[in-house]
Amino acid sequence: MDGIENGVCASSIEGAAWVKSSHSNGDGSCVEVAVLAGGGMAVRNSRFPEGPALVFTAREAEAFVAGAREGEFDFVTG
Repeated sequence: MDGIENGVCASSIEGAAWVKSSHSNGDGSCVEVAVLAGGGMAVRNSRFPEGPALVFTAREAEAFVAGAREGEFDFVTG
């Protein structure tokens, strides 16, 4: 994860294996995640694979996933 900054071109993250949820719809409107070497997570919009990636430390990723599991962000999708 060292040296990878937020907003970096997602396709430039070497070794990133991008994964999207099985709950994604068929029109390509998906969020994809990749585990980064040394820990952490990158997130990109699948419609713009060359676009920017948001980069999170392992701890930030853990906190977000835990919150999502507990329904803390359900208000986003209504």
